[in-house]
Amino acid sequence: MLKEFKEFAMKGNLIDIAVGFVMGAAFKEVVTAFTGGIVSPLIGMIFDSDFKALRYQLKEGTLNDAGETVGAVFLEYGTFLTNVIDFIIVAFVMFLVVKGVNNMKKKEEPAPAAPAGPSEVDLLIEIRDSLKK
Repeated sequence: MLKEFKEFAMKGNLIDIAVGFVMGAAFKEVVTAFTGGIVSPLIGMIFDSDFKALRYQLKEGTLNDAGETVGAVFLEYGTFLTNVIDFIIVAFVMFLVVKGVNNMKKKEEPAPAAPAGPSEVDLLIEIRDSLKK
């Protein structure tokens, strides 16, 4: 069983998937930093507020003894929009990567045509004639 697991784990495709997963996670961090540090502030300028802080209060909270609001419920659509932008950026870059890899792949040459020779009918006539002899 251990030998089978080792063979499975060492297959090229599984290792490729693991490397892709790790690189994808690292790329997601870069995109998140890009969106949070560059895109969100620019969009926030349009709304004249912090983009991630955009939210709608559904339920008011109460003040506790320390003066903090507790029990408030918010619909945080700014965070959702930021994550949607992250997804769109990652999806677009993955599209470009796949398109680039497909363009770099060697174009498959069409299979060579079968050599021209006698047709089936000609072969059958030849067989018939040789059987008559």
